[in-house]
Amino acid sequence: MTTTATVQTLIEPSTACRSAQPLPSPAVLRQRLPLSAELAARVHADRNAIRAVLDGRDPRLLVVVGPCSLHDPVAALEYAERLAALAPQLSDQLLLVMRAYVEKPRTTVGWKGLLYDPHLDGSGDMAEGLRLSRRLMLDILETGLPIASELLQPMAAGYFDDLLGWAAIGARTSESQIHREMVSGLDLPVGFKNGTDGSLGIACDAMRSAAHPHRHFGIDALGHPALLETRGNPDTHLVLRGGHGAPNYDAASIAAARAALQKQGIAPGIMVDCSHANSGKDPLRQPAVLQAVIAQRLAGDASLRGVMLESHLFDGCQPLSGELRYGVSITDGCLGWTGTEQLLRQAAEALRG
Repeated sequence: MTTTATVQTLIEPSTACRSAQPLPSPAVLRQRLPLSAELAARVHADRNAIRAVLDGRDPRLLVVVGPCSLHDPVAALEYAERLAALAPQLSDQLLLVMRAYVEKPRTTVGWKGLLYDPHLDGSGDMAEGLRLSRRLMLDILETGLPIASELLQPMAAGYFDDLLGWAAIGARTSESQIHREMVSGLDLPVGFKNGTDGSLGIACDAMRSAAHPHRHFGIDALGHPALLETRGNPDTHLVLRGGHGAPNYDAASIAAARAALQKQGIAPGIMVDCSHANSGKDPLRQPAVLQAVIAQRLAGDASLRGVMLESHLFDGCQPLSGELRYGVSITDGCLGWTGTEQLLRQAAEALRG
């Protein structure tokens, strides 16, 4: 006979290196911070608009632009309001989507994002991080912008995937079976980045895997372990971000990527990440990357459907120590708003011909 004491013994951590603190389930957080019917309809329309651009049915350029990561809700909302005011002025040529990244991958250690450490002090208040992240995303949606995020921890995705118009799977996780299974169950467009070494095979395999149905282990909306069944996601595409310090946005690299996709029977819709290895990790070189993409589109390359830009209120980045400067990234360096607005206006004007 199993006693309460026996059950307690079974669930006690087997090592002093681990502890557990309960978090609200995705369903509970969604109930506390609900997506209104009006905003839900907007998210649905945003997803369809993004799909149309990535499929080539809409000739505009998709631009996912915003801070490398969100750490200050006030600055993030100011950025969103500026971008929302600009978006209608460029909407004939550009579909603007704001980056709302609340998770950041780390090679070793470091600040992992608003979701994990909202107080920026290492306290790891994830319950508040979940609440604040969802609240901030809802506030950004209220400005009229679609939002995008990187889905890093599959167990966290259910807390805010209903708010996203587009999502990314990073270079370090495109090879992960767990992330491919997760994407196969999402009803939104998702971009898989090429490997950190610049290789395309991992991303191509990921897209093919995510397009198929899966049965896999996961958690349901109430936070319980569950067998999840997915239908497959037909709306995935390739994101080129360079690799090993070398760019891959030039015409030869784009042609190679297009050929690799076609060889595997994947529609050649390509997005270029203007940051990371494509800019040599120099945020002020992002304009040159975007201008090269625009030039290739104007030369007739219809496979180039989107770009990503890391942009904040002010140029550069700052360490997470001492008094923080307002509107400056605490992760990767960003292009400031003045340069961003000028760049986007120039891009739209060039595309108008």
